[in-house]
Amino acid sequence: MMLVDAIALPSQLALAQRDGRLVLVGDEANYGKPLSVDFVSGKAAHRRQFGGGRGQLVAKACGLSKGITPSIVDATAGLGRDAFVLAGLGAQVLLIERVAAIAALLEDGLARALRHTDTAEIAARMTLRHGDAAEALAALVASADFAPQVIHLDPMFPHREKSALVKKEMRLFRELAGDDNDAPRLLEAALDVATHRVVVKRPRKAPPIAGPAPQHTLEGKTSRYDLYVHRSLAR
Repeated sequence: MMLVDAIALPSQLALAQRDGRLVLVGDEANYGKPLSVDFVSGKAAHRRQFGGGRGQLVAKACGLSKGITPSIVDATAGLGRDAFVLAGLGAQVLLIERVAAIAALLEDGLARALRHTDTAEIAARMTLRHGDAAEALAALVASADFAPQVIHLDPMFPHREKSALVKKEMRLFRELAGDDNDAPRLLEAALDVATHRVVVKRPRKAPPIAGPAPQHTLEGKTSRYDLYVHRSLAR
């Protein structure tokens, strides 16, 4: 269990218990409504029921297909949305989150999901580690005794000052984490640790992360996945 009281936060943000869940709160005009992780209801429930199963882009990118359900490390877990989708499709998923406050929200969300009949089986396939994947990916994976067949990365895209105002939730993340300027190092670590493939989520028109070129890409409406393949998941 993470000691919530020991987590350092910017002065304008706080962690609090509200309605039986842990929330991250700040000025709503700047950061929007209190942020929490909810795998049981809302968008997560809708996506679980109507999301499109293994036809979803993230599932295809991570190699979930008929008869193949790889073990997946989500090394930039965030609020766990992609990890929950993948676990819902049967994959064992290790979530790694470097920002302590976000990891605490994940821990709270997973604990509640484990207590709910609709989500307990899915949450049981999800393991959480707090740590920096760019610095210590191999050690974090080893600590969970996890087989890293596929590593999923969704680095925060560097903020361009001229772009439209970043969504309030993203502004909150930036306040806590800054930009992911270490994305090339994260990719390098993932390529070292993944046994089968690394998949990187990018804005559709963004360049690939600096480093080796991806062998394949899967493109959606607003984002794409760059695939770096060591070997086939079928073997």
